[in-house]
Amino acid sequence: MIGLHTRLTEDRKLRDAALDVFITDLRFIREDLHARGVGERIADRIGSSALEVIDEAVDYAEANTGRIAAALAAVVLWFARTPLLNGLARIFGFDDDEEQDDGDSRSDDD
Repeated sequence: MIGLHTRLTEDRKLRDAALDVFITDLRFIREDLHARGVGERIADRIGSSALEVIDEAVDYAEANTGRIAAALAAVVLWFARTPLLNGLARIFGFDDDEEQDDGDSRSDDD
């Protein structure tokens, strides 16, 4: 019986000590939340995540400069495709105005 009573007393002391630690931690958390709100914490977390993504993108760009340059060149060529194709058509004689004039002159001759 004495061993059981001693063990029960020790277990209660451990329980009380754990409860004290928990209450202290909870108090620190509440004080910290009052000092800096949840919104600020979320903004900080998002900001740090964005910085990590930017760092990874910079590392990728440094490791793959050729691929990045090729992708940028492809985008520029895509947006400039109409003026480039029109210029090539004029150089090689595939001008739309001449084809329309040929079609109009044939109908006038008939």
